[in-house]
Amino acid sequence: MTTAFAPYDLGGIRLSNRIVMAPMTRSRAYGPGGTPTELMATYYAQRASAGLVVTEGTQPSEVGQGYPDTPGIHSAEQVTAWRAVTDAVHAEGGVIFLQIMHTGRVGHPSLTGLAPVGPSAVTAQGQVYTHEGPQDFVTPHELTEAEIARTIADFTTAARNAVEAGFDGVELHGANGYLIHQFLAPNSNRRTDAWGGSPERRIRFAVETARAVAEAIGGERVGFRLSPGNPYNDIDESDRTDVEATYTALVDALAPLGLAYLHQMEAPGARDLVVRLRKAWPGTFVLNPFTGMEPTGPAELTLVEDGTADLIAYGGLFLANPDLPARLAAGGPFNSPDRATSFGGDHRGYTDYPALG
Repeated sequence: MTTAFAPYDLGGIRLSNRIVMAPMTRSRAYGPGGTPTELMATYYAQRASAGLVVTEGTQPSEVGQGYPDTPGIHSAEQVTAWRAVTDAVHAEGGVIFLQIMHTGRVGHPSLTGLAPVGPSAVTAQGQVYTHEGPQDFVTPHELTEAEIARTIADFTTAARNAVEAGFDGVELHGANGYLIHQFLAPNSNRRTDAWGGSPERRIRFAVETARAVAEAIGGERVGFRLSPGNPYNDIDESDRTDVEATYTALVDALAPLGLAYLHQMEAPGARDLVVRLRKAWPGTFVLNPFTGMEPTGPAELTLVEDGTADLIAYGGLFLANPDLPARLAAGGPFNSPDRATSFGGDHRGYTDYPALG
């Protein structure tokens, strides 16, 4: 029987286990120009015993930033600063992918001085956190054809920059209501041209971005994250028929690209779709399972054993337990995450969680 603690070959990269540190925004990129800091290098190196570490969402361009103090990967200074992080993780024997996250309409002009962009000029309902406190979302600028092409080029440049910074690969963030997801969802994508309307047209931005990035750095270095049915950031994918059609078409179109993995964030009551997409995907399948109000825990290790997924992603428990694989193997105990220190702050609730022993 295969267990989550067995090694795994990810496109020629040996993972020491099948436990993934899920991407988690921490808003501590306090270096000049949104650069990672020495504290961030310590944080990721502490968690290098994961089979695969996926970083917090990192913007591929200035306009792609949606939250305060999130890191970028679009300047020479950012590339240099990230190299300290990858060196620290590799020194501990870890494997690390950079998550590229363009937030699209999720953001505010007070962050960058730029208007957020999206597939359509549709305002998300709700608020976003800024340095001045929570502020209402604004109406995004609808991307033109030329701007779509430049945005795809930004993703591609970001991926090349990530490789230069020493990352083993990148993950494209197509989930949680950010730009790629906004193109997928019918309530945020109201376009009537070749980039919107039918599921086949709504998946085009995701597929062309993945193809361009795969051609730039090699498909075996590119993962793709998706979250069918996730309402986060005012996404409406409540029509199950449309969701199944959209994501089946997406997975079918991504499959020939030879990507490193597909990473699905499970929505409540959507295990049937997980199983369907897992069967349709020819390569490595990573699952971030839905566990309600509780963080993903030891019980979810069985999802590797029964073949539901090849790798299991852990979020909250990895935040609070830097040596999570060892704790899972021992059955605990587990530190509880301090949610008050999740976003922003100093080392407290970041690098001061104790390891076993």
